Amino acid sequence: MTLERFLILGAILFGIGLYGALSKKHAIAVLMSLEIMFNGVNLTAVALSRYTVPQAFETASKFLLTGHVFTVFIITVAAAEVALGLAIIIAIYRTRQSVLVTDAKELNR
Repeated sequence: MTLERFLILGAILFGIGLYGALSKKHAIAVLMSLEIMFNGVNLTAVALSRYTVPQAFETASKFLLTGHVFTVFIITVAAAEVALGLAIIIAIYRTRQSVLVTDAKELNR
């Protein structure tokens, strides 16, 4: 596998996620689309880290694995985002009886 293939795959994942986030009305589908976008960014970060500094895997230097550290940080933030997003969706469902994004435009009752 070459760097170009990983970058193309990352761009495709990001594009699919962006389309889903902008076109879906269901809040859970929007959250899933955001996760697909995060995965595209993660794939790109790891691929760039691997192919731009290939000596890092030979010498196992901890300072050259920045893409991997960045990916772990993104995964951690994404997990917190999902937990908070699901809590907000549950709160909206309890008040509005709907999880559509269009129904949550105004949170005042």
